[in-house]
Amino acid sequence: MKRIFALAAFLLFGAGPALAGGSGLEAMVTSDDGRGWEGVGRLNIGGRSFCTGALISESLVLTAAHCLYDRDTGKPYDASEIEFLAGWIDGRAAAYRGARRAVSHPSYSEDGQDRSMDVALVELDRPVRNSGITPFATGNLPALTRDVGVVSYAHDRAEHPSIQNRCLVLGRAGGTLVLDCNVDFGASGAPIFDMSGDTPRIVSVVSAKAMSGGAQVSLGTSLEDPLADLRAILAESDGVFSRARPAVTVMGRDEAVSSTGAKFIRP
Repeated sequence: MKRIFALAAFLLFGAGPALAGGSGLEAMVTSDDGRGWEGVGRLNIGGRSFCTGALISESLVLTAAHCLYDRDTGKPYDASEIEFLAGWIDGRAAAYRGARRAVSHPSYSEDGQDRSMDVALVELDRPVRNSGITPFATGNLPALTRDVGVVSYAHDRAEHPSIQNRCLVLGRAGGTLVLDCNVDFGASGAPIFDMSGDTPRIVSVVSAKAMSGGAQVSLGTSLEDPLADLRAILAESDGVFSRARPAVTVMGRDEAVSSTGAKFIRP
């Protein structure tokens, strides 16, 4: 798992500015700005924090696994503490839904290193059946594709999403993507899109950001295999989320530091 840290450090110090060239964040502050992206929404969790999530069906929201846990107690939030605000812009959502249940990937580990299984699904208490809200397709990122896009909320733009139409895949470490996407606290779980087709397709979700040598990168998860596992878990059980967070050692409250000096932070 330490190869992720090593790869990030190599990309930052070895590749240099030749990999630069992503676009900046563009705020979506009106309904016209957000048209077509209403399936991305804010996940309010536990009454005191939020993440970003995206509809992948009428009743399923894709997000990051670490969003489902109270960072102080390590316990999973009850489904009643989760709310999805589809297309949230300036105090209004295209749809409001609670959660029936939520599940994180069984192999997810909050160890600050391997982020490839930091994936979760939230099943909504009612399907979103609104002609103005279209769930997104999912898939694997083609091996040679380097350009992706991200739609996310964050602590300094909690009332509207922002889009980065183009950021770059700097490299891959196992099932983890290393990216130059601009993410911050609240962007956890944000959909990472392959924009090369006729319609955007989710190929990863934001798991963490990393600082190394004063430069910032972000980490994205694996998707298709973990997502298939999560769908199977939901199909096999009608119970609520009951898996406790794995017993691991976390270096500090919000961050972990590797021997390479790269510091990984949950956004």
